[in-house]
This record gives sequence, structure tokens and C-alpha cells, in this order.
Amino acid sequence: MKNSALQKWTSAELETELLRTLQDKFGLSEFRGLQKQVLTHVLSGQSALTIMPTGMGKSLCYQLPAALCGNKEGALVLVLSPLIALMQDQVDKARGLGISATFLSSTILKDEREKRQKDLAAGKYELLFVTPERFRKPEFLEALKNRQIVLLAVDEAHCISQWGHDFRPDYSRIGDLRKLMGDPVTLALTATATKQVEADILKELRLESEGTVFKAGIERPNLSLEVHDVHGIDEKLRAIVGLRHAFPGPAIIYVSLISTLYKISQDLQRLGLDYLVYHGQLQAQERKRNQREFLESENGLILATPAFGLGVDKKDIRLLIHAEVPNSIEAYYQEVGRAGRDGKPSSCHMLFDDDDVSIQMDFIKWGNPDPDFILSVYRLIERNPLRVEQEGMDFLREQMNFYNKRDFRVESAVNMLERWGALEAIRGQPGSRFGFKAVSEPDASFLEKKAYEQRLKMQNQKLLEVVRLAKLPQEQILPEIYQYFA
Repeated sequence: MKNSALQKWTSAELETELLRTLQDKFGLSEFRGLQKQVLTHVLSGQSALTIMPTGMGKSLCYQLPAALCGNKEGALVLVLSPLIALMQDQVDKARGLGISATFLSSTILKDEREKRQKDLAAGKYELLFVTPERFRKPEFLEALKNRQIVLLAVDEAHCISQWGHDFRPDYSRIGDLRKLMGDPVTLALTATATKQVEADILKELRLESEGTVFKAGIERPNLSLEVHDVHGIDEKLRAIVGLRHAFPGPAIIYVSLISTLYKISQDLQRLGLDYLVYHGQLQAQERKRNQREFLESENGLILATPAFGLGVDKKDIRLLIHAEVPNSIEAYYQEVGRAGRDGKPSSCHMLFDDDDVSIQMDFIKWGNPDPDFILSVYRLIERNPLRVEQEGMDFLREQMNFYNKRDFRVESAVNMLERWGALEAIRGQPGSRFGFKAVSEPDASFLEKKAYEQRLKMQNQKLLEVVRLAKLPQEQILPEIYQYFA
């Protein structure tokens, strides 16, 4: 079923509508990069894959259709995203633009989730964010069945590909979900994709014959990329301080491990440098406060894990430092792409310590727990609800019999169980330290041993590609990256 709501304009009318909506709803006078081409394409009823670097305004490509078509009876723009943690921010931004938006996830309490699903079925929302895993819930499918999906946007579309740097099993089901929804016009979006990942996305979405590929150039001539060989935290700290003094203006220091972040944080504090921090263990309110303060700063420094920057648009970042080796070339280039979005020169530096490679290999292992481990964590939560509420992660870590403070397999397992819908948010009692209850054992498709082993192998291979990149002469780094994505 093609969407008539997207096919009512002539070319001239569509161009007029696009510009009017851009000005009236978004307060902007002109489109950036490929935005206009992509919007013209999908609003003419044609699907597309768009590869657009970080900061080029991918979100406008689904926000504007929601603003334009949302007043049609039953019309809905549906965004599939893997990033539960960012959905509230995305909804807040859409609402600030006058778009009726919401999200559904396991982090929402049951009563509120049921209310949103009822409102969804009643046609209240123009824009909805969900993870692909939400389609496993019959009550969600029931709420969606009378809505006309005028656009299906697949954000972070590289998650579809087993060759991508963040493969998610349920993303590979989106082709089936498209069919379930009547093959709506589909827009796949990602910041980076190799040729192999690009082909996978089109294949899995079943867009090989109809999906046009829009590809913005990845060249960023205003960025300088350098790698510095360092040994130990003290040399890293000296490099950070030296670079901070050499390149004034807003700066980001990326650190993979929160333990390293705290070590650098203590040393920066001892040296009297002003800075902010951002990582997943901070309370949401503190994260938002630090993010807002950094965005408003003219010379701010933020020490952060790689999640910082997703959905954040600060154009004048002059210095970006990777204090630990990134886990893939895709992630590395996406992160350095957050610097110099205003087109002015910005300096990006990787502090490469050979010891970090083994740490990053552990990081990959901890971020991908064995399926048996995940199932054991689920059963502990299911069988010990009171102790889990009282003791939280400490109880789970103790029962799983490991005490390495860096090892975050339990946290990774809980995050996965939450995303898969095996855990559901509950209203915490005074003293509660967990906030979830077990509702259903994870589907066997999430726990396939072969897929787990393949994922580990692929991620380790991508890490070794970064190591090879870091060993190149400085002048070869950018050309090598361009070739990687060619």
C-alpha cells in the first residue's frame, strides 16, 4: 500500500510546501546539504537510504514530514531507533517545534505506556519513536493497526548489518515489519556506512529495486586528525593539558571506560582545569544539566563517554580528543565529525597507548555477554525480586561470581533485557535500587550462540582496523578513512 498522503503535490507545490514548513515550523530559511533532495524524494512517495555525516541534520528528514503530513487523519511518521536513552530528548525537541510526538519503551511505567498506546490508537500523535523490539508486543501492534504510516524512518540504519559496528538482531527484522505495515515509504538514515553495510541495509529493508541512495561526501577538510603514541595515564594527562592550552574553545575528551574518566577527572581537578562530565552512571538530571551548560559555553571542556554527542548539535567544537582507542573506524569518524561543524578549523587527536587495545578487547567482551550469562541474569531477577530491588546491581554481580570493577557484563545484560522487553519499569519503593521487574524470558532468537560469536569476531576485527589506522603516518590517516568508506 503506497501512501496517498505523500502524493498530493506537484513538484512546484511540494517545493513551496517544504520551504513554507521549514520557515514556519523550524524557523530556518534554507535547507542544508542533502536535506531538500531527500525530503523531495520521500514526500513524492519513494524510499531512500541516506548516508549523511553527523551534524548535517538527519532528524529534519523525518521531523518535517511529520509536521507536513501529521494533520492528515490517521497519518503517522514512525521512527525506529536503537537509542532508548535519547528518545525523550528527541520527543522534547519535536514538541518544541509544535509536533505531537511521543515514544514507547520498557523504561516507561505500565500505566503510562498503556495511556500512550491508547492515544496512539486514537490518532493523537504525528511522530512516534520506538525500538524494533517493540513490534514483538501484541498490544503495540493493536494500537498501530489503524494508523497510516506515511513514513517509516530507520535511524542508525547501520544496526541492520552484521558488518556494521553496532549490529542489532531485531533490526534485521525490519524488512518483515515493513511488509506488516503495508510497505510504507521508508527512509533509512546513518552517518557512516561502508559499501558492504550499504548493500546490507538495502537488502534487509527490501529496497534493492526501489531504494535510492543519497550520500553526502564524508570529506571534512577543516578537520586535522593526529595520533600521538603515549604510555600510561600520566603521559595522556600531559597531552590533554598541552592540547587544551594549544587549542582554545569548546572541547570534548572521549573516554571509553568510566573508570578512566574518573581518573582523568581527578587529575584535571587537581590541576585546576574547569570541566564537565557526561556518562551513563550520572543521574539523568545531572547529565542534562552538564550537556546544556556545555552547549551554551564559549570555552567549555567536557569529559565524556562516546554516547555524548548523539543528537547534540554544537557547531563550534575546536578540539576533540580520544583519550582511549575507539572501537571501530566508523565510530571514530562519527565522533570526530562532531568537531568543526561550522566549517572552521578544528583539531582532533587520538592518544594511542598499546595497552588500551587489550582494554578495548575486554570492553567488547563485556558489552556482549554470553547468551547463557544473559539468561542467568534474567532468572536471578525473576526469582529474587525483593533482593534485586533492595540490593540492585550489587546483588546480581555477587551472584554471578565476579568482582572485577571494570567488568560491566551485568549492566550490559540488564540493558539488553530491558531493550528486548524482558524487563519492565516499575514504580520504585523507597530504597529501591533497581526499578525493573521480570515479565517474560527473552526470545530464543536474541540468544543464538552462533550470532553472539560472529558479533564478537566482527567487533574485534573492527578494533584491529583502528589499530592499523593509528600506526599509519599522519598524512595517510584521512585518505585511508576516505578509502575505507569509498
